[in-house]
Amino acid sequence: MNRRAFCRAVTALAAGMIAGGGAASGATPEGAPRRRAQETDSTAPVAFVRTRDRAEGVRRALDLLGVNPIRGKRLFLKANYNSADPTPGSTHPEALAALVGWLRANGAEGITLGDRSGMGATRRVLRTRGVFDLAADLDFDTLVFDELDAGGWVMIRPEESHWADGFPFVRAALEADGVVQTCCLKTHRYGGHFTLSLKNSVGLVAARLPGGDHNYMNELHGSRFMREMIAEINLAYTPDLIVLDGVEAFVDGGPDRGTTVEAQVILAGTDRVALDAVGVALLRYFGTTPEVSAGAIFEQAQIARAAALGLGVSGPEQIALLTDDPASAAYAAEVRAILLGADPAEVDRTLLSAP
Repeated sequence: MNRRAFCRAVTALAAGMIAGGGAASGATPEGAPRRRAQETDSTAPVAFVRTRDRAEGVRRALDLLGVNPIRGKRLFLKANYNSADPTPGSTHPEALAALVGWLRANGAEGITLGDRSGMGATRRVLRTRGVFDLAADLDFDTLVFDELDAGGWVMIRPEESHWADGFPFVRAALEADGVVQTCCLKTHRYGGHFTLSLKNSVGLVAARLPGGDHNYMNELHGSRFMREMIAEINLAYTPDLIVLDGVEAFVDGGPDRGTTVEAQVILAGTDRVALDAVGVALLRYFGTTPEVSAGAIFEQAQIARAAALGLGVSGPEQIALLTDDPASAAYAAEVRAILLGADPAEVDRTLLSAP
């Protein structure tokens, strides 16, 4: 079998696995979306919705996921406000509004959005991106990490970590009943290689403790183990839900600006490793940097370290892509083929020519 035939076979296999034995797409008589997924043991479901409509996509993906781990909880919400640049440089207001609306409708008792910007003063970034206006309209609280005193941080010292003496993690996320995260789909030109849900957690770490002289971001960005250290930050907490906005994506550059493509996808899940692995497959689907393209996806340092730490699945065969319509199912099959090891150049990427 030549390479093209192999890739076609992998794509066909992925399509069959996503179809879940022929389950129909669309809604059940009760109105709940059917979930297409491959039937494997110990799967991590990732809802996969092809769309250009962020608000609809967020709601569809979360409904498709079919879980509600947030009812009755006071939630901490981590979005992506590293800078004030437009999406995918930062969280889109439509995606944020849809997510907050879904959380409220599904029983969240309270929501506090907090962040620390690495490329600008956080309060100014949040104001520029309209977060304070949305908070007033949608009745959620905000927390500007730059303005916390030393009591707002907790030192986390994981065993066998690449951090010299641990890292200061925001107390508000640790003391919340649950954590929800929303991230973008993009590469990272400053050594992270890609910035998805694992990398988004860096914003939960203080750059420098008030009154302290150690710069934790300098330690992170100056280390040859930067990508492993990103994964280790995630030992501090476990998210209840994650939403990735991939309607647009940076396939190079990032996190603030880069070459933009219309990736037309919203993902949702609870497993950070699974969601980031699908995100890397999506970046490869559209053509991305040599660093993100190199090797097997589960050999990427962020993902490999996170899997080794038990933060999520350990291989692509454990990831179940859930879809609810034929367009999403076809797209998901192509992306899953890449996730399973097919050469992106040899996959029949029908989305690229579809309207």
